[in-house]
Amino acid sequence: MANFTEIVKWTQLLEATRETLYMTTISVLVTFILGLVLGLLLFLTDKGNLWENRGINVIIAGFVNIFRSIPFIILIVLLIPFTKLLVGTMLGANAALPALIIGAAPFYARMVEIALREIDKGVIEASQSMGATHSQIIFKVLIPESLPALISGLTVTAISLVSFTAMAGVIGAGGLGHFAYLEGFQRNRPLVTLVATIAILILVFIIQFIGDYFTKKTDKR
Repeated sequence: MANFTEIVKWTQLLEATRETLYMTTISVLVTFILGLVLGLLLFLTDKGNLWENRGINVIIAGFVNIFRSIPFIILIVLLIPFTKLLVGTMLGANAALPALIIGAAPFYARMVEIALREIDKGVIEASQSMGATHSQIIFKVLIPESLPALISGLTVTAISLVSFTAMAGVIGAGGLGHFAYLEGFQRNRPLVTLVATIAILILVFIIQFIGDYFTKKTDKR
């Protein structure tokens, strides 16, 4: 037991967990806002919807498809100049945020679009016939009706972001990924890598539990 406590540096593990939580929380919040806006625009500007506009729809869809398709580790490298300009460094938790957000927001935008497409068209048409404005339809019909799917999609995105933070940690972003790579892999301490992996799994299970809870709470069926 003494050997175990000597090998695993618990202070560093707690700090790495805090950094992972920080990166995940900030990126999830910003991803939710950006992804919701992009997803709404994708849906509303599509054929037959409130703001039908093929040009805007093609531009947004192109942006979403491009950034959704780039592997995250490559995206980090591509964004190095932008990150340095924005944050001033490529090291630390804050430096990982631009890549995390730009990598996850398009992914969540597609999930938002899918959730909105599942809404019964009759509900939207009924709102229009009663004289509801576009903003009322968006905030009182579209978002409330798709809320369980939006929360479920955000849960999947949040779990993906945890794995993204682990990849970002390998190139110096901090967090549990950095801890597992630096203290575990590079120093040939598989026990440290295992403990860091268990910490990540616990975090994922907590996110899934919270997501499932709120998905069921908001599901009217």
